[in-house]
Amino acid sequence: MAQEMVGDLGLSVGYVLKQVHASLRTAMDEALRPLDLTVPQYACLELLGRRPGLSNSELARGAFVTRQSMNLVVRRLQDHGLLTRPDQAPHGRSRPTELTPDGRALLRRASVAVRAVEKQVFSPLSPERQRRLREDLAACVTAAPRPSGLEA
Repeated sequence: MAQEMVGDLGLSVGYVLKQVHASLRTAMDEALRPLDLTVPQYACLELLGRRPGLSNSELARGAFVTRQSMNLVVRRLQDHGLLTRPDQAPHGRSRPTELTPDGRALLRRASVAVRAVEKQVFSPLSPERQRRLREDLAACVTAAPRPSGLEA
């Protein structure tokens, strides 16, 4: 049995999805630059805004970066007074991280900027089509094979 090849990239859902991702990332970078934030830094703030106390590993998984990269992100944000993390773990090895008041204020501004980018990128789609796209993409995430050793 012959295996099917990708074929015309313009007809490949994965390729078009990668183009959307690249466009969204570039626009987010531009929107966050005046706030002196990178996309991973914004992701860290957003995750902590929703779930204070996350560990470095949890932040890395949520921001789709390595633990080592997240450690640098957290350290930079901490150096700028945007989050706090105890010097020693209260128990185990995990050092829970939380936003400072300055971190919460910057998160609000960054979140507004990122939402404006998202609205622009997806503006050709009606709210109903956006909802359907979210649901369809979430179904694809569920169906995607997971690399061994990674949890959902």
